[in-house]
Amino acid sequence: MKIAMLAPPWLEIPPRRYGGIEHVVALLTHQLVQMTHEVILFAAPGSHSIATVQPLLRKAHPNKIGHVLQEIDHVTQALDYVDSMPIGKEFDVLHDHTTAGVALARRFGVPMVHTMHNGHAGDRAGFYCLRSLDADLVAVSEAQRRTAPNGIRIAAVVPNPIDVDQWPFRTDKLGYALWVGRFDPAKGPDRAIAAARRAKFPLILAGPVQPGQATYFRNEIEPYLNGMIRYVGEIGGQRKADLFANATALLMPIRWNEPFGMVMVEALACGTPVIAFAEGAATEIVIDGTNGYLVNDEAGMADALEGIGSIAARECRDSCERYEPARVAHRYLDVFTAAIEKSKGNHGPIEELQHDRK
Repeated sequence: MKIAMLAPPWLEIPPRRYGGIEHVVALLTHQLVQMTHEVILFAAPGSHSIATVQPLLRKAHPNKIGHVLQEIDHVTQALDYVDSMPIGKEFDVLHDHTTAGVALARRFGVPMVHTMHNGHAGDRAGFYCLRSLDADLVAVSEAQRRTAPNGIRIAAVVPNPIDVDQWPFRTDKLGYALWVGRFDPAKGPDRAIAAARRAKFPLILAGPVQPGQATYFRNEIEPYLNGMIRYVGEIGGQRKADLFANATALLMPIRWNEPFGMVMVEALACGTPVIAFAEGAATEIVIDGTNGYLVNDEAGMADALEGIGSIAARECRDSCERYEPARVAHRYLDVFTAAIEKSKGNHGPIEELQHDRK
């Protein structure tokens, strides 16, 4: 196939530090090219890939994640590029990882598959009800599909990929719990602190304090930083891998239906069990009692920390096989094929194409 891959415009691919969607796009693009498909990657300047990289903006915008202006500029330039393709050289399918892209699905004139990285809650519900008429929407977890509001038609469920071989596997841990993410109340860093304090367990917090999060960080995080609870800033590369691999447990005290949660899979790839609130995709990624524990609150998280030694590192690592890039890429190829066939007037169910990929 000839595939257009439309990434968000803010961070280069692969990202140097924070960047969950960008890591997914990097792995999927690489795998598709290895499978001999032709991929043009629309991404932020500074991106690199074995695919053909087509930057559209003059620079990346890491401090403006979510800002509308940069995304609209990025997507409309991609639209101009697609419009300029000569007859006979057109893309077979466009895989969109943005918000503005799916809003303009009809304008692209190419079958579009859109991955719903950011969920469908709140105002997104009405948005996706309309967009599912124009593009094939992909959920990244069964939890995301199950909780989709009426009117949102999900074409398929495809989890995010991880290359397990890129992550160090360690069985000897260093006796600390880890929390990684943006300092957003929904991500629960304050609840991770409460659980760690209750269990008297050392905790490391890592991640960016993004615009608008400074007050929350100052009021809910800083007062508790001491020798037992440490903040190490934004992490990436080998430092991130080492923090994951050496942790005794990753804490995920989320209070929303998170569509996926890549940090959980990254921790598991390192042989590090995950203790998570039973919300969203955590209920699929965490196999209770095998690669971690599902709990209901901070007290349950503290109790799980005390018994985390019963979880085997190898079980954690092995549970990531379902997210191998080749498996994920094959499932997306099925979705692409179905979208192309639908654009031709053939409406075969995607489940028939995917039955042997699961």
